[in-house]
Amino acid sequence: MKFKILLLGAGELGKEFVIAAQRYGQTIIAVDSYPGAPAMQVADAFEVINMLDGAALDRVVAKHQPNIIVPEIEAIRTEQFYQYEAQGIQVVPSAKAANYTMNRKAIRDLAAKDLGVRTAPYQYATSLEELKAGVAFCGLPCVVKPLMSSSGKGQSVIKTEADIERAWQYAMDGSRGDLKEVIVEGFINFDYEITLLTVTQKDGPTLFCPPIGHRQERGDYQESWQPMPMNAQHLAEAQEMAAKVTAALGGAGIWGVEFFITQEGAYFSELSPRPHDTGMVTLAGSQNLNEFELHARAVLGLPIPQIELKQNAASAVVLADTESEDAPHFSGLDIVLQDPKAEVRIFGKPNTRPYRRMAVALAFGQEPVEVITERAKAHAAQIKLS
Repeated sequence: MKFKILLLGAGELGKEFVIAAQRYGQTIIAVDSYPGAPAMQVADAFEVINMLDGAALDRVVAKHQPNIIVPEIEAIRTEQFYQYEAQGIQVVPSAKAANYTMNRKAIRDLAAKDLGVRTAPYQYATSLEELKAGVAFCGLPCVVKPLMSSSGKGQSVIKTEADIERAWQYAMDGSRGDLKEVIVEGFINFDYEITLLTVTQKDGPTLFCPPIGHRQERGDYQESWQPMPMNAQHLAEAQEMAAKVTAALGGAGIWGVEFFITQEGAYFSELSPRPHDTGMVTLAGSQNLNEFELHARAVLGLPIPQIELKQNAASAVVLADTESEDAPHFSGLDIVLQDPKAEVRIFGKPNTRPYRRMAVALAFGQEPVEVITERAKAHAAQIKLS
């Protein structure tokens, strides 16, 4: 069982997937828009292209003749996936899933309108005037997100009418690809957010990882912890929603399904058809299989008998604070790694910019997750870039 896998997007999540898939004997070609991307450093081969260029994407597929295509980012000409699938190439999780989830409009309408999953009230806008109408419909405060973006780029909260124009411009600046449209969402008064990592299999039941709690700034995660203590009924409700949406999209792989949890229960927020950044906490050994190993098994059709919680764990990101074309030097590792229940993953990104995620600090043990999370945060703060 040896396949050639074309990985579209070669960031830190892709890097961990490459490592997991290679351990099962697979050949990986990593593709991204810049040389030296993290996954390229461990892949068998790499290509540098603009993945929004359909012709360039076709050339890479024709050149490498992959058995499997694994998307890791949003900025891809995903409509091409249907023709690749028709050629007999396995698209992960499926061409339909990749197309629907790369665009917040398609996935939100599928969940809310087609499947009846509970979501916040929402509208779409392709202009400033339409955004104003959407804000009037959803009420203040509300949240604005580009239909295509990642890692929280372009997302903001509108608290007053004076914020609308700024939010529109910020969304346009943060939008990826050539889609210039936003979703306006009514603000949910939630108690906390979770990521429910959901695994669909070729031959086997849909499985769920223990829920992951997380904190965000600027729309991007800062810390995550597993498990998130929560009401069992609300968790069951979230699992039912996640199973319904992933079944409608089809295919095998891991999904990062995000929910707002309120006093009334779970509200579906977003879905990513791939390993999730908050799921990097599973690198700390919180589960018998981390999210990348689960993804690799699901993609390859290997059995996953169960997902078992082994210990509590937390992750905290290490961010760059300056812009530089040079790879940074990291200090503080000698201090952090004195903790016998800590680990660090440096991603290997070739340059820096403010708020760019460069590494993650991991902590684990049997203490309450709140204690472990504070330990992970302290370790991340100890690591300095220069």
